[in-house]
Amino acid sequence: MIKTLSSDDARGLLERGRIGRLGCIAENEPYVVPVSYLFEDDCVYVHTMPGLKVTSLRANPRACLQVDEVRDEYHWKSAIGFGAYEEVTDPGERERVLDGLLERFPRLTPAESISAASGSLAPPIVFRLRLHRMTGLAED
Repeated sequence: MIKTLSSDDARGLLERGRIGRLGCIAENEPYVVPVSYLFEDDCVYVHTMPGLKVTSLRANPRACLQVDEVRDEYHWKSAIGFGAYEEVTDPGERERVLDGLLERFPRLTPAESISAASGSLAPPIVFRLRLHRMTGLAED
């Protein structure tokens, strides 16, 4: 039987998750990409290189992150956090977020390494979705 998750249960799923699907609008179409993320204080933190998702989020900051826990087709939970895109530009906060992401994902290649190896002068972008609503469904 499918049931609606409480806001607290949806938040718990977002806190436990590691990989989610970021949804935004790119060039007037839905655009969804997988991201590794850190969840703190009702914010989702991500780091990335410049590209379509950042360009799209700058143009329209409304976005969401969807996360699943799936045991099998009859036992699953899915949560979505809806929020607004904000770039993290404060050097201390950027460092704290990057440290948290690398602690959570020790095998994750830092975006700085990708930038240096490619010869790109563009620095990585650290951003958050400041969530204002969390919802979800589950079947058990």
